[in-house]
Amino acid sequence: MASSARLSYIPFEAIIAVVCCLGNVLVIWAVWTCGALRKPTFCFIATLAVADFLVGSVVIPLAVLLIHLKTSFHACLFMCCVFIMVKIVSVAILLAIAVDRFLRVCVPLTYKTTVTPKRSWIVVALCWLLAALWGFIPMFGWNNYNTSDSTTQNNTNSTSFECSFLTIIPTSYLVNLIFFSSLLPSLAIMTGLYFYIFLTTRRQLRAHISETTVQHSTDYHKEHKLATSLALVLVLFSVCWLPLFLMLTVSLYGHNIEVSSAITHIGIVLSHVNSAVNPIVYAFRIPKIKEACKRLWMRLYH
Repeated sequence: MASSARLSYIPFEAIIAVVCCLGNVLVIWAVWTCGALRKPTFCFIATLAVADFLVGSVVIPLAVLLIHLKTSFHACLFMCCVFIMVKIVSVAILLAIAVDRFLRVCVPLTYKTTVTPKRSWIVVALCWLLAALWGFIPMFGWNNYNTSDSTTQNNTNSTSFECSFLTIIPTSYLVNLIFFSSLLPSLAIMTGLYFYIFLTTRRQLRAHISETTVQHSTDYHKEHKLATSLALVLVLFSVCWLPLFLMLTVSLYGHNIEVSSAITHIGIVLSHVNSAVNPIVYAFRIPKIKEACKRLWMRLYH
């Protein structure tokens, strides 16, 4: 896409970045103040909010800056790998949340001893480590350094390379490794887990509907509601990310089918939107975070 065309997206990216930062800071603050970090699910939610905050504070500003910036090939490649790492973390944390909710429903009696805060933070660390290993693979050779355009620009001047994500990162890497080997399997597993959770909680709600088991019925109702909210986050992630990867897949494997760079960039902007809508879901759908947001609102305006 020409620079003039890409510049037209800057206002949208700026709005998304501001919403990302403010919304996710609010979520992190809410989880912290209500003491929910001791609970594994909210530990994962806070980590996802950190990843989304990085999209608004690091990924989007750098993406906009790169429109005007000419740098070396490997500096550009490093920044692109950071982008990929942050998004892989989001997928890994969403999968961790789904597994956590599955264990909460599947083994309720041993859940607290199985899923401890310490183990939850270990899982978070492993998610970041896996994302770093997966996201920085292009730094070790799977990149477009050997294409004629990039090689010519690098040999002419080490700092004159015009940085562009879709130019420097191979479509084969994004489609075959990130989409087919990571994103699609994770989405399939998460869909199956949430489907099981909904069936189980609904069955338990029907079984404990009598007055003598009001407490059990309330517990399962809360679990069902929380699972629904978290599943909504998964749905929004799919809606925001699948269009981009489907376009990349068509570009890679579609014979005589060309997806314009303008449409592809719209897909990239839509993927950024995902990091801005998650806090809205948390604030309106998850009681603990909703209560903390209400307290902050009352404190600021009363």
